[in-house]
Amino acid sequence: MKGFQTQELNRVIEIDRKICKGCDSCKAFCPADAIAGKYGAAHTVTTEKCISCGQCLVNCPFGAPKDMVDVVDKVIEKLNNKQLTVVGTIAPAVRVAIGEEFGMEPGSLVTEKLYGALNQAGFKILDTNFTADQTIMEEGMELIAKIRHYALGEPAEQPLGPLPQFTSCCPAWIRYVELYYPEFIPNLSSAKSPMMMAGALAKTYGAKEVWRVKPENIFVVGIMPCTAKKFEASRPEFDSAAHYWRKQGENGHYPDVDVVLTTRDLARLFKKRNIDFANAPEFTDKDNPLAQYSGAGTIFGNTGGVMEAALRTAYFVITGRELDVLEFKPVRGLAGVKEASVTMQDAKTSKEVTLNVAVAHGIKENVRPLLEEVKANKLPYHFIEIMNCPGGCVNGGGQPVNPMGTSWLGKAKAMLPWA
Repeated sequence: MKGFQTQELNRVIEIDRKICKGCDSCKAFCPADAIAGKYGAAHTVTTEKCISCGQCLVNCPFGAPKDMVDVVDKVIEKLNNKQLTVVGTIAPAVRVAIGEEFGMEPGSLVTEKLYGALNQAGFKILDTNFTADQTIMEEGMELIAKIRHYALGEPAEQPLGPLPQFTSCCPAWIRYVELYYPEFIPNLSSAKSPMMMAGALAKTYGAKEVWRVKPENIFVVGIMPCTAKKFEASRPEFDSAAHYWRKQGENGHYPDVDVVLTTRDLARLFKKRNIDFANAPEFTDKDNPLAQYSGAGTIFGNTGGVMEAALRTAYFVITGRELDVLEFKPVRGLAGVKEASVTMQDAKTSKEVTLNVAVAHGIKENVRPLLEEVKANKLPYHFIEIMNCPGGCVNGGGQPVNPMGTSWLGKAKAMLPWA
């Protein structure tokens, strides 16, 4: 089993044994069987097995699992340092969840208000939606190269990984592959996640062209719905910006993303900064090129979103035409595993190719059986999107936790015909 590299966080989630009731709820939701302890006894997290997804944390009825990586005060310290440019890169799922922490309706889309609060707090903005668009261009073009090589017989310009190609933007999924299905590592897309692309972009193009500061004076904060992103940011291989500047003759060793705040963490930061989020002035940052994005980047936060964006890209590049439906419904929805096929004609050769794809979310229930079938060569897929958390990033381990008896439960009861 793969161990931890130097610098990697090896303890993102831990169970408070004084609070734990041994009810096994955490075991039911843990996708990696990383919870140890008998029923009725206090449980513990086996760090060597844990993929840091936080599903135990958001599903425990007693609040025993804890996020052990608290960097809120560190980020506030950096915001107070006038020598630094603190860049916040915001995942798409955060903007539909942060309002819950301030009494707003669950699911409220508060993008401009979030921008305004971040601006008040002292952040510069690099929207992760922007780099989600970049990710899908990279991942989509990688898939297209494989289709043209394996299905249409074109020579490959560079070594290509095998099919099916798996998405690579979910860090809990990546860790799961490393620990439990290492034979599929070559099938993973070579594209970084949108957050890691954002960090590298902030400290290269952003430093030089947007904020005009030295890259070592940029402090990048990932603002994510996901506890596994804290682990991802700590991985030592993600230092592309420093590597780039060293090739330009500059010295420096620094990570692409310095720290990660979850949605819950960001709410605490706003409260500590005395920012009234509900009444924050709306801000669009319309002149910032790194805050521009398409609808394809926005849907990354839901299961099926990455696949839909990839299919739009692949279809356009191969056929020279837009996909004739804006919403590709076969990959949408909350079914455990969704399948679709798209037939397209290559504009270069007039050959037809049918692309078979699958979308799965929830490793324990849906992904593991799917991987076993792929392993047995029973499934003819070219591209598979996988997200660890049920429903995708919107239900990530860093999102607001609904305590028992909260408003959403009352509303659900109110909808019953006999209520």
